[in-house]
Amino acid sequence: MRTLTACWKLLRAIGHALSGWWIIRSTFDRLTPQQRGERVQQWAREMLEVLGIRLVVQGTPAPHGPMLLVCNHISWLDILALHGAQHVRFVSKAEVRHWPLIGALATGAGTLYIERDRRRDALRVVHHMTEALRDGDRVAIFPEGTTSDGAGVLPFHANLLQAAISSAAPVQPAALRFADAATGHNSMAARYIDDDNLVSSLWRTLCAPPLLAIVRFGEPQSAQGRDRRGWAHALRADVLALREQTLG
Repeated sequence: MRTLTACWKLLRAIGHALSGWWIIRSTFDRLTPQQRGERVQQWAREMLEVLGIRLVVQGTPAPHGPMLLVCNHISWLDILALHGAQHVRFVSKAEVRHWPLIGALATGAGTLYIERDRRRDALRVVHHMTEALRDGDRVAIFPEGTTSDGAGVLPFHANLLQAAISSAAPVQPAALRFADAATGHNSMAARYIDDDNLVSSLWRTLCAPPLLAIVRFGEPQSAQGRDRRGWAHALRADVLALREQTLG
């Protein structure tokens, strides 16, 4: 029965992804940036429901930009959870652009891409992030640079924080956790580490009992004279504290 339920969810998820692709192709050119953001947020919330995941938002996401959001990174599912809480422009690895269907959805949602194996590409991305923040956008990054098992938070890379410093934009820390809806205990269903791939992670998520995606937002903050490394260290401590609060 669980396998049949997972297959039904998968078919619905594919259909919902295709509907998102069609909306991007057919209507996005006629929408304002705010309207696009609202459509993306609505689509993400609906996809979470299709996957059997209930979104729980704690704290208050920034109502407008400019804002740089920093969050811990667990899975591909993080994107849906954060978009469902509030539309932001993500910075993502360049390979995502070429993924079938997913790449089109990510690009339509305003994703900025970075070539992670080219050190100098970070400078280009920081420049585009700075422009986006100066234009009043909300941009999101995962400073860990990779996914973790969700039990802790890896050290933060500081390079992309330069965009907030250069644009004088505030940064909002956030913490994300996936949990079993019945018990509240951490769920590893959506993990994306080591030998995991998108297919195996997606299938585990589809087969899992109902899940919670808990997103907790902290208070926006300015650099206050800190360099990017010092700020990254402080922000990691903030994200850790926020994550602990989701456990209570």
